[in-house]
Amino acid sequence: MDGKARMPEPPAQRVPDTRTPGPRWRCRTLVAAAHLRLAGAWLACALLAGGSRAADGDRAAIRAADAGRHVGALADDALEGREGGSRGGRAAGAYIADVLRATGLAPAGDQGTYFQRFGSMRNVLALVPGSDPAVADELVVVGAHYDHVGYGNPSQSNGPIGFIHNGADDNASGVAGVLEIAEALAARPTPPRRPVLVAFWDGEEQGLLGSWHFVRERPAALATRVPRFSLNLDMIGRLRDRRLEVYGARSAVGLRRALVDANRSEGLQLDFDWDIVDDSDHFPFLESRVPTLMLHTGLHPEYHRPEDDTHLVNGAGIESVARLGMATLLALADAPGPLPAFRPACREEGNALREALERPLPSEPTAPRARWGMSTRSDAGDPAAPVVARVIPGSPLARAGLEPADRILAIDGVALESHADLLARLAAAGEVVTLRVERQGRSVDLEVRRADDAPGPARR
Repeated sequence: MDGKARMPEPPAQRVPDTRTPGPRWRCRTLVAAAHLRLAGAWLACALLAGGSRAADGDRAAIRAADAGRHVGALADDALEGREGGSRGGRAAGAYIADVLRATGLAPAGDQGTYFQRFGSMRNVLALVPGSDPAVADELVVVGAHYDHVGYGNPSQSNGPIGFIHNGADDNASGVAGVLEIAEALAARPTPPRRPVLVAFWDGEEQGLLGSWHFVRERPAALATRVPRFSLNLDMIGRLRDRRLEVYGARSAVGLRRALVDANRSEGLQLDFDWDIVDDSDHFPFLESRVPTLMLHTGLHPEYHRPEDDTHLVNGAGIESVARLGMATLLALADAPGPLPAFRPACREEGNALREALERPLPSEPTAPRARWGMSTRSDAGDPAAPVVARVIPGSPLARAGLEPADRILAIDGVALESHADLLARLAAAGEVVTLRVERQGRSVDLEVRRADDAPGPARR
């Protein structure tokens, strides 16, 4: 993660680093040998597991153990921190290309290769062809940056510099997640409706160079294909308390709902951040008016320090986040109708607006009891999911467990169309209704029994 606008506070204490600074005895031959050794070990495991994993389904094809092997390979000292354009960075790109080649995914880079070159750096690209010719040019992208900061420098490292910054979380974890998604896509008996580009960006730490290059100049193999949705995995290796940060959900109507539906199997707590900052590879896509989501498990004291190493990575967390990413990706890639258009308003909406929308109104404990007992607000960025602003104590909805900031998604199993639809359907409802609500990214069903002594219109 670039981190220009999200630099953490220095920790009170730092674990001492006892590694010898400087290049030491590293050489090109050793880097290449280590790359081949690690790649060969992973390829052998993948080939042995391939037949059974293809039959296990999309979720089962994404596994923590395999993700951990990718993190271990990419965060090995032999790759010297994977700085963009360095020999370690090139070895990391070659490792990724070898893994893609083993899955059988088609190269989508320059001249029939997996590489899209720019300067001394290169993106790594592979394509899953779509199954429907009618949407063959509607590209769905899933990506992660694979470079890091090498031995560190004053502009990129939080110190100390001169030591290998392995970047196990930033962003070997995201690469591992995308590689697992790539293998799951390759193992599916039927490809998704739309083509999926599996992308690994170089030069992110130097200013989002690889993703900017791609949105400005696509390889010839993708010249007719237009990105319609993008998913970015950056730093997904430190999942704590099942909490996942989500960026970009307001870049198109329906993205939040797709993510929440996909989360039913994983049950993660989704923290939606409305700010848009140029700190990772989601930003060039948003600037290019492509609806985009980014998943991120949060910063930590080891961020951009030599201590960001493999032993601190939560492999089970990578598995959960990658499975969520896969389900969301397929929901968009297989969508039967047109994909949602980009919302320019997302560029002007930040966390201040989110806080205002979700801020509870006074509870009014002395107010007359309403039929159902809530007040709601409409959300222009998600009009089919009204936000609960107030729950009246003792009301039917309070007894059912409704909470402020919940979003109402459906009534009696039928999805809402708008805020007005919610009010009309509650006014016409019988004695008992079932509400499906979203609470921090999780779906909750509430059975609500109307108060016998409080008939009347639904309270807004």
